[in-house]
Amino acid sequence: MSGELSPIDKAKFVAAKRAAEMVEDGMRVGLGTGSTAAWLVRCLGEMVREDGLKITGVPTSARTAALAREVGIEVITLDEAKWLDLTIDGADEFDSDLNLIKGGGGALLHEKVVATASDQMVVIADKAKEVATLGAFPLPIEVIPFGWQTTQALVEETLISMDVMGRTSTLRMNGASPYVTDEGNHILDLHLTRIGNPRQLALVINQIPGVVENGLFIDICDTVVIGYGDGKVEVRDINEGTVETDRIDFVDDENLFTDLSE
Repeated sequence: MSGELSPIDKAKFVAAKRAAEMVEDGMRVGLGTGSTAAWLVRCLGEMVREDGLKITGVPTSARTAALAREVGIEVITLDEAKWLDLTIDGADEFDSDLNLIKGGGGALLHEKVVATASDQMVVIADKAKEVATLGAFPLPIEVIPFGWQTTQALVEETLISMDVMGRTSTLRMNGASPYVTDEGNHILDLHLTRIGNPRQLALVINQIPGVVENGLFIDICDTVVIGYGDGKVEVRDINEGTVETDRIDFVDDENLFTDLSE
């Protein structure tokens, strides 16, 4: 089955597989949203079923919760968990300081709440997600539906004074209707091209009325696990200043690869 995977999916899989090895018995684990995080949930489910791993998962979206239950992971809410040992999630972009853009999957608000309620955040990503400067991927911001066009205008006006290259934004759609998050909000995607000062932008954007949260994750990620299409894995720990490399062999595993929905 693994032979049918594209190089990008192989990279996502090996990153997820390596990150799953960081999860220990009894941990409360934040489970991210998106295609790479879905591989992680599958890997953890296999460890629960076949190795007897005992964990509780706090999903960052309804679809992650559904997948976690499907593969046998016990799911609880963040309020029930109160605090997490570890959150593992994907990213749309990351830089050398492990600053991130997240929210391509539409779950940035829950993802940021869960990540900041964790002792450690680990990001899993393929090598293509690493950038010298954030901003090529559109920056998502979650906004309330009431007056969203006014909020959009305020955001674009604010961008004039920010160190960014582009200043346009679009309302994320789901077919003919606006995309709706799990909290019932909308998402504006900011097409910035380059973000010169992510920390400043994150602080300023969140001050605009109508903005709930932005997709810049600053000083939240501790470790990034980077997967490559040939099975190589690189683990960078920004706190320890270490870089480790590993290699994960591909095996045929019907339980892991069958019916992966993302």
